[in-house]
Amino acid sequence: MNSKTPTLYQSNSSPNSRRVRIFIAEKGLTIPTVAIDLGKGEQHGDAYRAINPRRVVPTLVLEDGTSIGEVPAIQRYLEDAYPDHPLFGTTAAENALITMWERRFELEGFASVMEAIRNVLPGLQGRAIAGPHDYEQIPALVERSKQRVTNFYGDLEARLAEVPFVAGERYTVADITALVTVDFATKAIDMPVPAANVATQRWYARVSGRSSAAA
Repeated sequence: MNSKTPTLYQSNSSPNSRRVRIFIAEKGLTIPTVAIDLGKGEQHGDAYRAINPRRVVPTLVLEDGTSIGEVPAIQRYLEDAYPDHPLFGTTAAENALITMWERRFELEGFASVMEAIRNVLPGLQGRAIAGPHDYEQIPALVERSKQRVTNFYGDLEARLAEVPFVAGERYTVADITALVTVDFATKAIDMPVPAANVATQRWYARVSGRSSAAA
């Protein structure tokens, strides 16, 4: 790394932060981090809002002070700035297909778990949607969210019955999103991978055993 190494503002309790930490580990990078205590509400303080007015983590701050929020944007920057060990593929077609699968499971899986937990957790009252605006919880959404997670597991199983990794023959950013989604669903809403989903169980053992998964 060099003097232009960026800094990652993140929280160990944040699944979105973990997506970036795993990405960094897979790339073999060492990037300084600054912990944001979500429990204490540090993301709402003036200091952090000056970095990211959306009041969410993670945020990557470049050496010139430029702030990059949103997980896909951070990952895309890191992929382009540090091209070794590519996680988005090496051709235009690979990039598009990996992005497609990652986006599908982010929307259908990760977002569903997030919707469920944000609409039921007492500590998130008035913050049912992450971002610059405050929204009240809608508890009735929780059951629908869980149904979406069930469907995500079914779709993931169908995909992994055909290929060893989410986007095809090798580990990519799509596997990172799916792995974090599974762990998030297991911990946050008690919805682990169904025992009958043997292809997913096999994949999960493989990807969760990578050293990056502990990031």
